[in-house]
Amino acid sequence: MRILISNDDGYLAPGINALAEALAPIADIVVVAPEGNRSGASNSLSLDRPLSVQRAANGFYFVNGTPTDCVHVALTGMLDYKPDLVVSGINNGPNMGDDTLYSGTVAAATEGYLFGIPAIAFSQGSYGWEHIDDAAKVARDIVQRYADLLAHPYLLNVNIPNRTYGEMGALTATRLGRRHQAEPVIRAKDPRGREIFWIGPPGACKDAGEGTDFHAVAHGQVSLTPLQVDLTHRTQLETLAKGLA
Repeated sequence: MRILISNDDGYLAPGINALAEALAPIADIVVVAPEGNRSGASNSLSLDRPLSVQRAANGFYFVNGTPTDCVHVALTGMLDYKPDLVVSGINNGPNMGDDTLYSGTVAAATEGYLFGIPAIAFSQGSYGWEHIDDAAKVARDIVQRYADLLAHPYLLNVNIPNRTYGEMGALTATRLGRRHQAEPVIRAKDPRGREIFWIGPPGACKDAGEGTDFHAVAHGQVSLTPLQVDLTHRTQLETLAKGLA
């Protein structure tokens, strides 16, 4: 198996290093990741400047761009083959519910999916990298045992509780939950006295009932959510068509 690995925390992040180490024994891997932290970059492409690709001492490639840039450059210019799988993560913190719309981790996997390649985004349920090696073992298990469970191509979002491998709950199929609207921005002053704004915290859970990714991770289970990219609102499309007629 040939696997392309990326993330949004940067090529030096513990998550991507643990993931690469866990997958290297079972696959031919190549890592192409952002030069620095690009969390929240979503599916953005850098169209206003050229991108550079450099190789680190550990063999990882890093790009001065977004997670989507990394996968796009790898698939359309760097690699002379089509990977069997694109894997993103392991993210420092969760990507559940509405978070997936903003997540650079999910975006890197989505770019692979858009090129017709099965793709998996891995995230930890809490921030801080606790038990990251255990999370990487879970990621390896999923790639080894369940990578061909869904019809190709697929886009799978996985959130792993910060637990030891032995304490990890069951793999659970889930749907995305929902959050309340985000908290207000935080006003501040820069050193020159100019007003600046920090993006506020995400909203609290709104739909976190049984069957959601929030519920599964809160109960120590590994959440696996299949995603799709089609944003068409089918019901409103029918209503619109009738109204226009």
